[in-house]
This record gives sequence, structure tokens and C-alpha cells, in this order.
Amino acid sequence: MKKLPIGIQTFKEIIDENYLYIDKTDLAQELIGNYKYSFLSRPRRFGKSLFLDTLKNIFEGNKELFKGLDIYDKWDFEDVYPVIKIDWAGDFKTLELTKETAIQILKENQKRLDIECEFQDSPSGCFRELIQKAYEKYQKPVVILIDEYDKPILDNIENPERALENRDFLRSFYLMMKSNDAYIKFAFLTGISKFSKANIFSGLNNLEDISLSRRFATVCGYTQKNIEDEFKEYWGDTDLEMLKRWYNGYNFMGDAVYNPFNILKFIKNNFMYKNYWWESGNPYFLITLLKKQKNYNIPNLENITMGDELLNTFEVEKLKLEVLLFQAGYLTIESYHNDPQFGINDYKLKVPNLEVQISLNKLFLDYLTDGEVVDRSIIKTLLNADMDSFKNIFTSLFASLANNNYTKNNISNYEGYYASVFYAYLSASGLDIIAEDVTNLGRIDLTIKLNNNIYIIEFKVDEKDALKQIKEKNYAQKYLNEDKNIYLVGIELDKKEKNISKFEWEKIS
Repeated sequence: MKKLPIGIQTFKEIIDENYLYIDKTDLAQELIGNYKYSFLSRPRRFGKSLFLDTLKNIFEGNKELFKGLDIYDKWDFEDVYPVIKIDWAGDFKTLELTKETAIQILKENQKRLDIECEFQDSPSGCFRELIQKAYEKYQKPVVILIDEYDKPILDNIENPERALENRDFLRSFYLMMKSNDAYIKFAFLTGISKFSKANIFSGLNNLEDISLSRRFATVCGYTQKNIEDEFKEYWGDTDLEMLKRWYNGYNFMGDAVYNPFNILKFIKNNFMYKNYWWESGNPYFLITLLKKQKNYNIPNLENITMGDELLNTFEVEKLKLEVLLFQAGYLTIESYHNDPQFGINDYKLKVPNLEVQISLNKLFLDYLTDGEVVDRSIIKTLLNADMDSFKNIFTSLFASLANNNYTKNNISNYEGYYASVFYAYLSASGLDIIAEDVTNLGRIDLTIKLNNNIYIIEFKVDEKDALKQIKEKNYAQKYLNEDKNIYLVGIELDKKEKNISKFEWEKIS
């Protein structure tokens, strides 16, 4: 049984030390053969760095490392190219620190390529010089591989002024590729976000985005086939359906994939279900964006449809919560529709899996309620249809709402705000919830499905007859053929008291 490559992003180390490697070299060869400048966006810890390092070893002709892999007898490893590899790892909290990091990265490339730049203190000048001198020295066009091209910007996402300074610096830096196109064989950039070409790539119009290309949908991540084949000997009696529910579901217009970090950590930690990927990052920048929203309606995150213009651009000056959630991996593609007459693409988004569902909603709940802890007894309450306890849990929850959420706005007037708190609490418990559940007569605010029970819930703020609306619109009809207990729950809230004023329910057997 091979060792698991947790945190290892170096292809040579994985092969030499006999770690498990999921073969992506067929996709690497197709990428090289069909693109000169390409870009791939994927969430963090998805294997972008390992794929980029695999490309590096292909171009450097390290044939012995690829024995047994798809590309081994299909690539001319004698055809070697000089490689400039830029890995944006460092401190980017000031523009000077960003420039210092760039200079250090370029020095490492100079040493590896045995080239010395004259413009040592000018990152853009040295980058241009490095491209030209590598071409002259090796008499071969240069390969440029840039990992996490947007990290100096994203590390400052909560400080727009600093983020824009770094963006402008990167724009002038990447411009060197355009002006030295004649010396370049292949260029590949990875990152999390997709900035518009006008704002960062300055006319590099031939850069092709493969992020939502069906052919490269699984270029990063593990497929279900990988889980069942290459990982077969690791699983023992693991319930693979439960594994899929927790960690699968990321979709980039092809087969759904798992985040590799989750799978490797899950096995290492004796098959314990935890929020491994979520806890490895710092998602609290989302709270900064939430504070800028005029109103809260978190359940709508399960009902978002976007077009190409929203999914393919990211601007520091105009941050959109939905776009950031998608590009960072907190939302993924559920379905896609193309209108051939007008060329309009629509992408319906969803939360990818149980890990993200629980973690994202705990984050929202922490902000909305000053750190209210999810009480897992809500599951037992719903299993037993204990409606008195159900009411008491949410009366207590609404009493804990953060006072600062009311001081500078009037969000307590909105049904969406209370629905957000309610939804976040239930979703953070791991329950199966449908927000804005569509029927032929309207939309149910929230539907909860748990074993033999279905709960249909309607909210009203300073209005009456929540339960009456459920009955008049016959929302329950949608579920009558499921042979389950159906509970109709009307919740009316008082915006002055900021709590439940009326809680009514009926059961349909």
C-alpha cells in the first residue's frame, strides 16, 4: 500500500518516495498540445500546484519519473525546454514586500537556469530579461508556469487599496509575457479567482481559460472512479456513499470530483468525518462581504443562477459574494443551460457537499448570532416531531441575535434575515433542507426532510396567517405521495421584539 502524499506538491518527491499518484498526464499532454497560453481556476488545496509541477518535469525531460504513467511512451522527453516557474508564496501585506518576493522568486529561477539578470531590483525588468536570456542560452523557447497568480491580491481582499496596488504591480509584471511572445513556447497560470483580462493581463488576449472546459473538468481533484479504483485498498468497510455525501460534489462542467486534501486527511485520521478542507483555510473574509450586504437571505445561496459574465470575472472594486463563493469553492455548478439562439449560458449553483454546508452555515450563524453554538438536539427534536421543543429552540436562538445587526440598518424588517438565521442553524446541523422550495402554486420558504417526517415552513414578519398561507396554497400537495408525516409550520415574527410572536402547526398523516 503506497504512502499518502498529504501536503506534498512536488511530483519528483511523490514518484521517488513511492507516494500514491493519480495519473493526470493524459490531460497534461492534451493541454500542452492544444494551448500556448492557458489559465486554470480551482479552489485552494485542489492539486493545482502538483499539476503545474508535473508540467515542469515533462518539459525538463525527466522521463524516468513518468514510467508507468499515460504520457511515458507518448511524449518526446529528449525535446527539453527551459522552464521559468513562479510560485507566489510569501508576505504580500505591502507593495514593497510583494516586490521583494518577486525578486527572490526570480533569483531562484536565475540560479536554476544558470542565468544572471542585470535588472536585479526591477521585477518586471528581470522577468523580461530572464525570458530573453533563457531563450538565447538554451536556443529553445521558454516555458512559463505561474502558480497562484492572484495570491498577492487575494491575501489582501479585506484591504481593497492594498489589493489594487498589488494588482497593478502584477499587471505590469505579466505584461512581459505579451511583449516577449516570440520567445515563449508555453505558459500556464493557476489561481483561485478569474480577473478580467483588461484589469490584470493587459492585452494578453490569447490567454485561454480552461476552468470550465469539459475536457479538463477533472484535471484537479479525485473522481469517483479514482476513489473506487486507485484508493480501493485503503477503504476497508468505509461507507462510500457517506464519503460521497461529505466530500464529493465539486463540479466544473464534467464528472464531479473530491477535494484531494479531504480524502487524504480522512484516511490519515482513521476515517473520521471532519471539516478538513474548511479548517485548513481562513474563510472569515466572507463576513466582511456579508457586512456590506443590504439584506441577508442566505437560503438564496441554494437558488443562484449566473451567466458567464459573473462566473468568469472578479473585480476588487466590485466584489460579489456569489462570485467569490463560487470561485473559492463554497458553491459549485449544479446544472447548466445554453440557449443556442442567443448564446446565453446559465449556471445553477449549489453548496457542493455536507462539509461545506455545515461549515459555511456555522460561519454565517456565528456572525448573525454573536457565536451561537449549534445544538445538535434539534435533530432529535425533529425526528420525534417534538413541536414544543422546536419552538423553544428557535425562540432562544432569535433571542441571541447580535445587537449590532440592528443598529445601522433595518434588516430586522426582512423575512429573509430571519429565514437566514433559521436556515443557517438547521443547515449547520447537517439536515436536508430545501430553501425556496418550488410548487405549482408558489414557493415554500423552507422544507426539511428527515427520515419519515417532512416539515413545510412559512415565515412572516409583522404579518399574520403564515400557517393559513401554507394551507391555502396547498404546499403539502407536492409531498403527499411520499407516504410520510407532513408538518405544516407557520412562524410569525415581531420586528420590535425581534422574536417569534406566533408559532402554529398542523400534522398531515
